[in-house]
Amino acid sequence: MNHMAIAALKTQRRNLVQSMFDEGVLDNQFNQLQDLQDSSNPNFVEEVIALFCNDAERIITELNRYLNDQNVDFSKLDSYVHQLKGSSSSIGAYRLKLACVNLRQASEERNKEECAGAFNSIRREYYVVRSKLQVLMQLERHIVNLENQQ
Repeated sequence: MNHMAIAALKTQRRNLVQSMFDEGVLDNQFNQLQDLQDSSNPNFVEEVIALFCNDAERIITELNRYLNDQNVDFSKLDSYVHQLKGSSSSIGAYRLKLACVNLRQASEERNKEECAGAFNSIRREYYVVRSKLQVLMQLERHIVNLENQQ
């Protein structure tokens, strides 16, 4: 029974990851991240995802705060979006990285209205990638639990 359940969950996991690639949510960097996980560090990907989500939420809060200031400090805004772009890139969150590029460009142009639109894209793309990664991690934990029961 467990063999069939594990196989079904692994198929579900593979299909979810493939759909994230097909939709452009993730890029090949995510595969490289997964390749770093092994038996000596079986929770590596989950730990990296948790760190990414914590950092991203902190940065998004800061970006929101700066964009709501009457006089936007574009250099601080750019510093935060640069951090988010880097962490998005390192985890393979492709569409989020592209949204960060758009905000950096609007920030360089000192265009508050375009910055607000780009920030909304960042927020939307972050929530998409976070929710899909959470489902992926739930599947991963379920597979590990079933494998440990054998």
